Amino acid sequence: MKASIAEKIRLQRLQRGLSQENMADMLNLSTTAYGDIERGKTDLTIARLTQIADALNVSPLALLTDEAVSAQIVEPKADPATTHELDKLRLTVEKQHVELDKLRLEADYWKRKYDDRIAMDLLRSMGVEQKRERIGF
Repeated sequence: MKASIAEKIRLQRLQRGLSQENMADMLNLSTTAYGDIERGKTDLTIARLTQIADALNVSPLALLTDEAVSAQIVEPKADPATTHELDKLRLTVEKQHVELDKLRLEADYWKRKYDDRIAMDLLRSMGVEQKRERIGF
Protein backbone atom coordinates (compact mmCIF):
# COMPACT_ATOMS: atom_id res chain seq x y z
CA MET A 1 0.00 0.00 0.00
CA LYS A 2 1.40 3.37 -1.06
CA ALA A 3 1.49 5.98 1.69
CA SER A 4 0.24 9.46 0.86
CA ILE A 5 2.34 12.59 1.41
CA ALA A 6 0.08 13.51 4.32
CA GLU A 7 0.65 10.11 5.95
CA LYS A 8 4.42 10.43 5.47
CA ILE A 9 4.42 13.88 7.05
CA ARG A 10 2.42 12.57 10.00
CA LEU A 11 4.75 9.57 10.40
CA GLN A 12 7.85 11.78 10.34
CA ARG A 13 6.30 14.17 12.88
CA LEU A 14 5.45 11.32 15.23
CA GLN A 15 8.92 9.75 14.86
CA ARG A 16 10.41 13.03 16.05
CA GLY A 17 8.02 13.32 18.99
CA LEU A 18 6.45 16.53 17.73
CA SER A 19 2.82 17.48 18.20
CA GLN A 20 0.66 19.09 15.55
CA GLU A 21 0.84 22.27 17.61
CA ASN A 22 4.67 22.16 17.50
CA MET A 23 4.63 21.77 13.73
CA ALA A 24 2.02 24.49 13.28
CA ASP A 25 4.19 26.87 15.32
CA MET A 26 7.31 26.02 13.30
CA LEU A 27 5.42 26.63 10.05
CA ASN A 28 3.56 29.75 11.26
CA LEU A 29 0.22 28.06 10.65
CA SER A 30 -2.84 27.53 12.76
CA THR A 31 -3.19 24.10 14.30
CA THR A 32 -6.31 23.54 12.20
CA ALA A 33 -4.49 24.43 8.97
CA TYR A 34 -1.65 22.07 9.82
CA GLY A 35 -4.12 19.33 10.77
CA ASP A 36 -5.76 19.73 7.36
CA ILE A 37 -2.35 19.11 5.74
CA GLU A 38 -1.92 15.85 7.66
CA ARG A 39 -5.48 14.77 6.83
CA GLY A 40 -4.83 15.41 3.14
CA LYS A 41 -7.50 18.12 2.92
CA THR A 42 -5.00 20.74 1.67
CA ASP A 43 -3.03 20.65 -1.55
CA LEU A 44 0.61 21.42 -0.78
CA THR A 45 2.70 23.86 -2.74
CA ILE A 46 6.36 23.05 -3.36
CA ALA A 47 7.29 25.91 -1.03
CA ARG A 48 5.10 24.53 1.80
CA LEU A 49 6.36 20.97 1.22
CA THR A 50 9.95 22.23 1.42
CA GLN A 51 9.15 24.16 4.60
CA ILE A 52 7.63 21.04 6.19
CA ALA A 53 10.59 18.90 5.09
CA ASP A 54 13.02 21.42 6.63
CA ALA A 55 11.06 21.40 9.90
CA LEU A 56 11.25 17.59 9.95
CA ASN A 57 14.92 17.51 8.84
CA VAL A 58 14.17 15.32 5.82
CA SER A 59 14.53 15.96 2.11
CA PRO A 60 11.34 16.96 0.29
CA LEU A 61 12.00 14.02 -2.04
CA ALA A 62 11.61 11.63 0.89
CA LEU A 63 8.07 12.90 1.39
CA LEU A 64 7.24 12.54 -2.31
CA THR A 65 8.65 9.06 -2.96
CA ASP A 66 8.15 5.62 -1.44
CA GLU A 67 11.77 5.31 -0.33
CA ALA A 68 12.51 4.62 3.31
CA VAL A 69 11.75 8.00 4.84
CA SER A 70 13.77 7.52 8.01
CA ALA A 71 16.95 7.08 5.94
CA GLN A 72 16.44 10.48 4.33
CA ILE A 73 17.26 12.60 7.40
CA VAL A 74 19.38 15.60 6.47
CA GLU A 75 21.37 17.96 8.64
CA PRO A 76 19.61 21.24 9.45
CA LYS A 77 20.99 24.36 7.85
CA ALA A 78 23.36 26.15 10.20
CA ASP A 79 22.37 29.73 10.93
CA PRO A 80 25.56 31.68 11.76
CA ALA A 81 23.85 33.71 14.49
CA THR A 82 22.41 30.58 16.12
CA THR A 83 25.75 28.79 15.84
CA HIS A 84 27.48 31.75 17.49
CA GLU A 85 24.94 31.81 20.32
CA LEU A 86 25.32 28.04 20.84
CA ASP A 87 29.11 28.42 21.00
CA LYS A 88 28.74 31.21 23.57
CA LEU A 89 26.39 29.06 25.65
CA ARG A 90 28.76 26.07 25.47
CA LEU A 91 31.64 28.28 26.60
CA THR A 92 29.58 29.64 29.49
CA VAL A 93 28.63 26.11 30.59
CA GLU A 94 32.27 25.03 30.34
CA LYS A 95 33.36 27.99 32.50
CA GLN A 96 30.68 27.11 35.06
CA HIS A 97 31.95 23.51 35.20
CA VAL A 98 35.50 24.76 35.83
CA GLU A 99 34.25 27.10 38.56
CA LEU A 100 32.25 24.27 40.12
CA ASP A 101 35.35 22.05 40.15
CA LYS A 102 37.32 24.83 41.88
CA LEU A 103 34.59 25.20 44.50
CA ARG A 104 34.57 21.45 45.12
CA LEU A 105 38.35 21.47 45.65
CA GLU A 106 38.06 24.38 48.06
CA ALA A 107 35.23 22.68 49.95
CA ASP A 108 37.33 19.50 50.24
CA TYR A 109 40.27 21.56 51.59
CA TRP A 110 38.14 23.25 54.26
CA LYS A 111 36.50 19.95 55.20
CA ARG A 112 39.94 18.38 55.80
CA LYS A 113 40.98 21.43 57.86
CA TYR A 114 37.79 21.16 59.92
CA ASP A 115 38.24 17.40 60.44
CA ASP A 116 41.87 17.97 61.56
CA ARG A 117 40.74 20.65 64.00
CA ILE A 118 38.03 18.38 65.45
CA ALA A 119 40.60 15.59 65.85
CA MET A 120 43.00 17.97 67.65
CA ASP A 121 40.25 19.19 69.98
CA LEU A 122 39.22 15.60 70.72
CA LEU A 123 42.80 14.64 71.57
CA ARG A 124 43.14 17.69 73.84
CA SER A 125 39.91 16.85 75.62
CA MET A 126 41.21 13.32 76.25
CA GLY A 127 44.37 14.78 77.77
CA VAL A 128 46.74 13.61 75.07
CA GLU A 129 49.60 16.04 74.64
CA GLN A 130 50.60 16.84 71.15
CA LYS A 131 54.32 17.01 70.63
CA ARG A 132 55.32 20.17 68.85
CA GLU A 133 58.30 20.11 66.61
CA ARG A 134 60.79 22.91 66.56
CA ILE A 135 60.91 24.69 63.28
CA GLY A 136 64.52 25.78 63.47
CA PHE A 137 64.64 29.21 65.08
